Amino acid sequence: MYNEKVLNIILGGGQGSRLFPLTEKRSKPAVSIAGKYRLVDIPISNCINCNLKRMYVLTQFNSASLNRHIKNTYHFSFFSSAFVDVLAAEQTISSNEWFQGTADAVRQSMHHFLNHDFEYALILSGDQLYQMDFNEMIEQHIKSNAHISIATQPVNAKEATSFGILKSDNEQVITSFIEKPSADQLPGWESDVSDDMKNVGREYLASMGIYIFNRDVLIDLMNNPHTVDFGKEIIPQSIGTHKVISYQYPGYWTDIGNIESFFEANIGLTDDIPKFNLYDKEKRIYTHARMLPTSKISGTELKNAVIGDGCIIHAARIEKSVIGIRSRIGKDSVITNTYLMGSDQYETLDEIAANHVEILMGVGERCVINNCIVDKNCRIGDDVHINGGKHLPDAETENYTIKDGIVVVKKGAVIQKGFKL
Repeated sequence: MYNEKVLNIILGGGQGSRLFPLTEKRSKPAVSIAGKYRLVDIPISNCINCNLKRMYVLTQFNSASLNRHIKNTYHFSFFSSAFVDVLAAEQTISSNEWFQGTADAVRQSMHHFLNHDFEYALILSGDQLYQMDFNEMIEQHIKSNAHISIATQPVNAKEATSFGILKSDNEQVITSFIEKPSADQLPGWESDVSDDMKNVGREYLASMGIYIFNRDVLIDLMNNPHTVDFGKEIIPQSIGTHKVISYQYPGYWTDIGNIESFFEANIGLTDDIPKFNLYDKEKRIYTHARMLPTSKISGTELKNAVIGDGCIIHAARIEKSVIGIRSRIGKDSVITNTYLMGSDQYETLDEIAANHVEILMGVGERCVINNCIVDKNCRIGDDVHINGGKHLPDAETENYTIKDGIVVVKKGAVIQKGFKL
């Protein structure tokens, strides 16, 4: 409907330090989610479902695996204008610096965007979980004669300190905006929201980091080299000088900014009726099409478990856990409240023999794993007990990190037999 009028710009984020160690060897959009996808698949799939198929993904840290994933996944017809391209920070005649913020990333990439005809730029975040019809937001933007539109959602007082909070008038025109207010700044920033939202204390209207800019407005705003961030500078400075509209999104949305929110978003997929619906045929999530066998499960009690393709499982019990592709779990092991990302490849018997492998890739026998994120390609020996929880202080070691009680086993880590935590 709007494909030829809209250019989609997906912000891959910076170093992703709040998601460390998951971002130690990969960019934030390349982090695995839900056992088989990557974070970048979420905004790209939303665009494809809305028939908006001209996309740039902006990134600058550890972008090799992201490049490879996008190149191997998103193939469109030669006879269409559709594309998904990665733009990493690059030195040019006009700039030799890294991206300094979200707006600076767009500014430094503008020469690529302006090679295309478009009337509106849809700017998205690469680290959020949602299923949204962007066409409805674009339609409201056009009908309102807006210069800028911001997708918004009510949040509670605790969440409000992590977002840009705004107020709007009866016509949804944004009249004031404050970025990440402290708790003592919140009084007076309540908005008129539905009774359902009021009843659960969600009275503050937060920016979701999803924007629509008219082409000429974006070009004009990007001419100021001293503004580097949308939330901190561009949006607040545009209130009053431009018509900025709030588009209230009623569906599920979560910002995956840190380990705790990432963990909760994945474990939430094991609920009987998850808030994020992977089974909606109209709002599919696309990813790399792997030719993997079905999963083989022997003698395992499963309760609220999500199992990816190609797994070989002999565990005693798996409960409230997401098990990623090619996972191997040995006999009598118990996995609870855990996201096991899986592996990038299988080990053959010949490889195991030739490399004198003592600890196989995956989880060994008689292990107990609770409140964990196990990154890809890990080797966890027999009789390992890892019990995450608030009783554990934050820690950083060679093989694992502890944040907010969640134990994150690092990518490719080897946990020796009998280890206890």
